[in-house]
Amino acid sequence: MSRRILPGFGLSLGFTTAYLGVLVLLPIAALLAAAAGAGWDDFLRATTGNRALLAYALSFGASALAALAAVALGFPIAWALARYQFPGRRLMDALIDLPFALPTAVAGLALTALYTKDGWFGSALEPLGVKVAFTRLGVFVALTFIALPFVVRTLQPVIEELDGEAEEASASLGASRLTTLRRVVLPTLRPALVTAFAMAFARGVGEYGSIVFISGNLPNRTEIAPLLIVTKLEQYDYAGAASIGALMLALSFIFLLAINLLQRRAKS
Repeated sequence: MSRRILPGFGLSLGFTTAYLGVLVLLPIAALLAAAAGAGWDDFLRATTGNRALLAYALSFGASALAALAAVALGFPIAWALARYQFPGRRLMDALIDLPFALPTAVAGLALTALYTKDGWFGSALEPLGVKVAFTRLGVFVALTFIALPFVVRTLQPVIEELDGEAEEASASLGASRLTTLRRVVLPTLRPALVTAFAMAFARGVGEYGSIVFISGNLPNRTEIAPLLIVTKLEQYDYAGAASIGALMLALSFIFLLAINLLQRRAKS
């Protein structure tokens, strides 16, 4: 009888299965059961109303745009942290993790204070006709703030492992820096970029605390889906909250499945 090189497979599998069952699958099953108990008509009424549809569109649309913006902003930051030594590098590296440690409600309060008409940024932007606080733009800004660390921390170790010889060979053959970036660096980083986008998007879809203050929570305008669920709970509409939560779960799973397919294509 052959013996495994690494023993403990049965124990590890049992622990993993128990973990997934108790902490992941069981809550999901309870949510789906609560949504099913509402009945089909009540489920459709709760999930397909105009207010709910606008909340889905804002949550998923703003999360996707914020994830794209975080990738665009996070890539040069990750590149600088991985490739260069400069004064203040360690401080910048530490500040990147601030949204991880900062309570999301505190982040929302800070962003709201900055972007209201009397805030540091808002007082400069509003005379130009740009209003951030209590608008959809504010939701986008908050989601980008939350998503940026996920992008940087996903890309930074991958950039550190890149082989610089390929870039040097490209430059020695006469390629410009832009051509080297487009033909050598970005194709290598494509799987990491897709992963970074997926993590930022998933974080944004479920975000609540950093948005609840800066959005203004205006129904049909700046109300996100998680806030709508909380509103349903406050109104003791547990079936409606469960229905919207179940639909959000299904939509999130579909989007993440599509992103995973893109990751596989990027690696191939």
